[in-house]
Amino acid sequence: MTDTSKLFSGILSAALTPMTADLKPDHAMNAAHCKWLLENGCDGLAILGTTGEANSFSVAERIEIIQSLIENDIPADVMMPGTGCCSAEDTINLTRFAVNSGAPGVLMLPPFYYKNVSDEGLFASFSEVIQKIGDSRLKIYLYHFPNMSQTPISLRLIEMLIKEYPDTVVGMKDSSGEWDNLVNVRKEFPDFVFLTGADNLLLPLLENGGHGCITACSNISASLSAEIYAGYKNGADVSDANEKLNGVRSLLSQFVLFPALKHLMNRHTGNENWMNIRPPLTMLDEAKVQQLYAGFDAIGYDIPKVP
Repeated sequence: MTDTSKLFSGILSAALTPMTADLKPDHAMNAAHCKWLLENGCDGLAILGTTGEANSFSVAERIEIIQSLIENDIPADVMMPGTGCCSAEDTINLTRFAVNSGAPGVLMLPPFYYKNVSDEGLFASFSEVIQKIGDSRLKIYLYHFPNMSQTPISLRLIEMLIKEYPDTVVGMKDSSGEWDNLVNVRKEFPDFVFLTGADNLLLPLLENGGHGCITACSNISASLSAEIYAGYKNGADVSDANEKLNGVRSLLSQFVLFPALKHLMNRHTGNENWMNIRPPLTMLDEAKVQQLYAGFDAIGYDIPKVP
């Protein structure tokens, strides 16, 4: 039986990946950012996800990032690395490294290049990874992000995976932004760990038995999310924090999310390495940057101080 006390819940940041001027991972800066996130509301770190530009890095680079965080005193047991790749062998190698490093769970995209594949095909792909790794420590959180991957994870596929691998496939991040999908998954699989990728759905999800969130906005607003999570658990009024969090989410949804967050972190810290991003992503033009800053300042939320 799965030890549910070791499953992820609460506030996880879909952590940004800082880079040097030559677009290599800035390991020291990455560790400092992750420490700051943990000190300011995050219960865990979903590193190497969409926000972390994972699919712009090679498998070797991703392994190096995980290893460097551990070497820089980021506990492995707070990490949920993104390990889903188009190649099964890449997924296996990256996932095996994460498990052996002590990560208690991985966030796994389906193989997303081929479109309109069957549930049977996706099941076979996940099954190959699970069987070849062959490690009882492996815990997979499915990553449902159809707007980006164009490869949805259906209710039927979840059912197939849970039936065959009940102690391995333990949860899901839903980044669809569709409330009905969250409700349906919670209804059909009540023991599944369910985390939303949308900040505005955090409180409604908690009210419906969900477990927390993994969001990009948590790079700057984790303290708000943590206030909502703790307040809900303790029966406190979280309306003010929820309004501000929804304001942050609404504003950032008007921009390409990852560069917008990097612009805000650059302004907040004064560290120019936040302005580095791997193509094909680009930073915002000056007009949009000024629009972003003005909108953010109007929300009335202060990002926690960075040492």
